[in-house]
Amino acid sequence: MADFITSTHRKKWLLSIQDLVENCRAANQRAVEALQKYGATRVECQPDGTLAYPGAPAHGDNGHRSLPEPLTLAEELVIRRFYEQKIQQVSAAFSFPNKIQATAILYFKRFYQKWSVMEHDPKHIMLTCIYLSCKVEEFHVSADELGKGIQQDPQVVLKNELTVLQGLDFELIVYTPYRSVDGFIYDLEVTTSGKKVLLQELKLAAQFVVDSMMLTDVPLLFPPGQVALAALRTANQEEPKVDFNRYLQNMPERQKQRHSHAELIHMLDSIDLLVKDAKQPVESDVRRIDRKLKYCRNPGLQDEGKGKRERKEKQRHKRGSHDVQMVNAVDNHPLDLNEIHSVKRGQSEGDAML
Repeated sequence: MADFITSTHRKKWLLSIQDLVENCRAANQRAVEALQKYGATRVECQPDGTLAYPGAPAHGDNGHRSLPEPLTLAEELVIRRFYEQKIQQVSAAFSFPNKIQATAILYFKRFYQKWSVMEHDPKHIMLTCIYLSCKVEEFHVSADELGKGIQQDPQVVLKNELTVLQGLDFELIVYTPYRSVDGFIYDLEVTTSGKKVLLQELKLAAQFVVDSMMLTDVPLLFPPGQVALAALRTANQEEPKVDFNRYLQNMPERQKQRHSHAELIHMLDSIDLLVKDAKQPVESDVRRIDRKLKYCRNPGLQDEGKGKRERKEKQRHKRGSHDVQMVNAVDNHPLDLNEIHSVKRGQSEGDAML
């Protein structure tokens, strides 16, 4: 693997917070404009009586499409975080090494710096990112194996492969914090005369911290070495194994780093703050946003859904009051995921996650 200093990871994929916001806003605006253009497109009738755009019926005499409500930047973030979690869960179900899921998450994050989730289905992109990560990290898993394991069509994975590669500008080298954690643990063992058993415990604790950091913007903002240091410091604070503050004080001079001790501490504090401020997706929010997302990707569904709701409402009026109460009780009852998983015991763990 090439040196990090000269890598595309450092040169092109370490961004500022302003870059993150502007990139996501530009992708979102492009998707919104595409929806508006779709809504303004006149539906033409074919000679056989069908519409020029199947699934999107005309409205009124002017033949214009109804316009779905687009996702906001905040809603797009919730969906991205949700599927980043799924990458970790699918990777765990397949017992992939940490570097596989970390690389896949970074591919996913990079891809959606250029595209909106309204333009490319995040579920399909997620699966393709995992597949590409296995390829790049030389952990061979075929598309058929991946698809079979999570009961998804392997052609979906292959169909989006070129799309993801283009979105990444074919820059596939990724440096993960997990590898840096290993390096710092070895350095701690040498410089602090730390006990191997305690340092291995610190390493495992730090890896769990890195897992949570991967679900934030931190990997796009800071080098993997700094992310690893922040994870080690957090893990050591929770259950001290070594004098980590002293280790940090000696590091700049001993390793001839460009940053002073004060600058290093400031960066680690910034990472901690971003992780603490990060909000993980709530299931009810994900469900609501996902319904909006389906309409954005296929606006014709909005009209079909509206028709179904109207027919359902008419059926309710025909029923007695007792029947209506029963229907409302079922419709408003929260979905019991545990019950669903017990019904689907025969399915793979990866399928249950999706």
